[in-house]
Amino acid sequence: MTRLLPGLLVAGAAALLAWGVHALLPAVPLLTAAVALGIVVGQLPGARGLLDGVLAPGLRIAARRLLRVGIVLLGLKLSLGDIAGLGALTIATTVLIVVVTFAGTLWLGRAMGLPGHQPLLVASGFSICGASAIGAMGGVVKARDDEQATPIALVTLCGTLAIAVLPLLWHPLGLSDLQFGHWVGAGVHDVGQVVATAQIAGPAALAVAVVVKLTRVLLLAPMVAVTAVVERRRSTDASGPRPAIVPLFVLGFLGAVLVRTVLPVPDVVLDVADIAQTTLLAMALFALGASIRVAELARTGWRALVVGLTSWALIAVLAYGAVLLP
Repeated sequence: MTRLLPGLLVAGAAALLAWGVHALLPAVPLLTAAVALGIVVGQLPGARGLLDGVLAPGLRIAARRLLRVGIVLLGLKLSLGDIAGLGALTIATTVLIVVVTFAGTLWLGRAMGLPGHQPLLVASGFSICGASAIGAMGGVVKARDDEQATPIALVTLCGTLAIAVLPLLWHPLGLSDLQFGHWVGAGVHDVGQVVATAQIAGPAALAVAVVVKLTRVLLLAPMVAVTAVVERRRSTDASGPRPAIVPLFVLGFLGAVLVRTVLPVPDVVLDVADIAQTTLLAMALFALGASIRVAELARTGWRALVVGLTSWALIAVLAYGAVLLP
């Protein structure tokens, strides 16, 4: 615990600072601020020795285990009843958008020659739920922190761009308030980014955006489970432990969804869980952001940037088409 404490304390302080930034600038999602802060700290020459030294054990725990606990608590935001209220057509198009974006991004990432697990991680982040999905998928395939760095940087960049760009297209595209909320929920990556983008259209649009977005979040469980099964089969002849058929944190996530659906969970419990989930994810995303080295991305990341921007455009177009359906 003595080895872990310095890194965990720094990650906790960073989460608190990100919370302060969000409080001062509500348009900046808290988790986006946490990732951005980690990226900035990771570029400071004086900090790199600490990040790779005394802080490393605690930051690794934050980036992996705390991330998984945060994802489990994220399930308490989801009620199957709210999702069912969207209607069969909206649910079907949302699932289709996720699957097509995931498959298209995965194919493009491999075609562009992205190394290692990057195609899978970029596809997960852009199609499902941003950096949280990248961390979850990275845990299943045992991706290194540096492998997750580029996808997280890309999804943070494009999600931040969405906050600025999508509202400018709201009226030119002829969307009503509710249609705009649907478009944002189906096409923006992180939950916080969805809230920051959709809230300008009013509370009704925000409610639609959040429910559509959380429907995409629910798909994290089957996507991660399928990936775990594929990785398990690939590792049949490999040495070392094989991945679990269904990772424990995925079962925890699904259990939290069922609890929220079938039990009358008190509001105070949901509020505490929301604060804990946000704090844990902020700590995890700061730790992952701190592993990013912008100089290395500048030298080798142009192909990943092409994949990310293309995926961003793909999901925005597919979501717009779904909104226009009767």
